[in-house]
Amino acid sequence: MDTQTLQNVLSTNLNLISGAVFKVLAAIILWFVGRKLIEIAGSLTSRALTKQRIDPTLIGYMLASLSVLLNIVLVVAILGYFGVETTSFAALLAAAGIAIGAAWSGLLANFAAGAFLIILRPFQVGDFICAGGITGTVVEIGLFVTTIDTPDNVRTFVGNNKLFSDNIQNYSANPYRRVELQAQLDHSVNPNEAIRILQDRIANIPNVMSNPAPSIEIISFTPMGPVLAVRPFCNNAHYWQVYFDTNRIIRESFSDSGFAVPQQHFQVRQS
Repeated sequence: MDTQTLQNVLSTNLNLISGAVFKVLAAIILWFVGRKLIEIAGSLTSRALTKQRIDPTLIGYMLASLSVLLNIVLVVAILGYFGVETTSFAALLAAAGIAIGAAWSGLLANFAAGAFLIILRPFQVGDFICAGGITGTVVEIGLFVTTIDTPDNVRTFVGNNKLFSDNIQNYSANPYRRVELQAQLDHSVNPNEAIRILQDRIANIPNVMSNPAPSIEIISFTPMGPVLAVRPFCNNAHYWQVYFDTNRIIRESFSDSGFAVPQQHFQVRQS
């Protein structure tokens, strides 16, 4: 091979390599620019939807769907820049979607359940719920999972299908809820007097509702004596404050009144 031929080969290879490097660099730049534009589009869409006073739950779901769609468009555009036929890619994507759908039926079930959660609205962002074995405040309803912050401040991700197929308790749906507590009395204590004392003191606990009024009644009997059901009502936001304050008031009220400590009594008879 003469010198001229070698130079031509090297020149051709260098042109090919430089062209490939240029395309790779251009694709990387296009990717970062496209991602930035997607973020801007998401931000503008979020502002526009917020101004329209659309529910935050629906806004989050729409933004997630828009982000997925725009990212797919960006990938297709980059592949088209490299000369890949987008029509062939679309057919390949459809075929892959069918294969993935068959393999990941659970993922599609979560997607469908998320759509139904948005449409039927058993809960929304900010509600305090119990569903799928998790209790906490809803942070986000996503395409496939719902994000919940538990009372001990642990962020938990639950599949939408698990939520939708399970019983859902929405504690924020109604304006108030009932606190369930019990107070054990000794046999020597007059239940009516204990009820009167608790009604007077529990009514003064902060955030306890007067309508409906606290309910205090005998619920059962044990070997130690009668058991009172103590049930004040409060807003969901004040539940634990009322719960603990009521427990404290029960203890203080019985102690201040000199009630005997509940004890089991046994009789032993010899024949």
